[in-house]
Amino acid sequence: MTTALTVNLLHFVRHLRARGLRIGPSAVPELAAAVDAVGLALRADVKSAFGAIVIARPTERPIFDEAFESFFGRGLLRLDVEPGPGEEIQTVTLETERLSVPVLADIGEAGAALEDIDIPEVVGASSEERLELRDFRDLTPEESEEVRRIMSHVVWRPAEADSRRWVAGPTGSRPDMRRTMRKLVGPSGDLMQLAMADRKPRRRPLVVLADVSGSMERYAEMFLHFLHAAQGRLGRVETFVFSTRLSRITRELKQKLPQTALRMVSEAVDDWSGGTRIGEALHDFNANWSRRVTGGGAIGLIISDGWDTGDPALLSAEMARFARSVHRVVWLNPLSGRVHYSPETRGMQAALPFIDDMLSAANILDLREVVRLLESVPARR
Repeated sequence: MTTALTVNLLHFVRHLRARGLRIGPSAVPELAAAVDAVGLALRADVKSAFGAIVIARPTERPIFDEAFESFFGRGLLRLDVEPGPGEEIQTVTLETERLSVPVLADIGEAGAALEDIDIPEVVGASSEERLELRDFRDLTPEESEEVRRIMSHVVWRPAEADSRRWVAGPTGSRPDMRRTMRKLVGPSGDLMQLAMADRKPRRRPLVVLADVSGSMERYAEMFLHFLHAAQGRLGRVETFVFSTRLSRITRELKQKLPQTALRMVSEAVDDWSGGTRIGEALHDFNANWSRRVTGGGAIGLIISDGWDTGDPALLSAEMARFARSVHRVVWLNPLSGRVHYSPETRGMQAALPFIDDMLSAANILDLREVVRLLESVPARR
């Protein structure tokens, strides 16, 4: 491996890393080994080999394609290679005029050996991994934008449930008498064949109640971004926010652009960043919305820190009604992931007996745990 090619690959890896790709310290030696394996004769082979090493998910393909074109142009890597013992000299030239990236301007100069190059490799977690652990409340505007981008690329599929509709199946759980009797008319009518049927799978509905009071404003905003990005992969989603009163925002979140959706939500909700009256909000939901949106074994998801200024007895009674109307109650509390946290507030004490799962929701890693939980909900209770 020549020094010039090594420097080229080093800058290539640095560029990809700056664009958000999660590339480890061994990337440069692996790319060099790929060049040794496939050679430099065919550009497509080099690009395929490099892509197999640095691309971890489909969304990274456009970034890689753009970087490869910028660094290596339409031509191929062309360098002067030192011959080994008994080998002929193979002359290859570098098409520097096609390279538009400034860091490659001096690629033809004689450089230092690889061990002399200052390579600021990432030690420990990458920038994206560090962001996954950052509390949403502590993010800068730039970090918030990056977190939203990461959340939009989360791939998941919620668990399916058994619907009431029956469909034909060779190993169904009960006989399909309609299809069985229909088969009696025709050539196969002499020997009755028993047809079977099974319940048709479907995605569980999701009912979300998000606390947008002052203490929860930042967490609720990021969770709504996450929910907006995941809508296409979910079944029916009904979303409500509450502070001093309940507001339905299902229609607003169906906007294509998340910025538009969140702007419409803020315009529709009058008590954003107000006080917290969880019991009264649940009473409104149970009285006016529960029968409309909780059918089909819906999962009830509440995101709140439990700081309630209302009547604990009312909250307890309404949580009992809510738990009876949904398949499962999941409570997301951003404070629950902190060291030495204990649910001592009046609101959490009143709600705890009716919660099936309580998770944190303070960072991206917590939201991944929520995804794993929703993917593992059994088809039947």
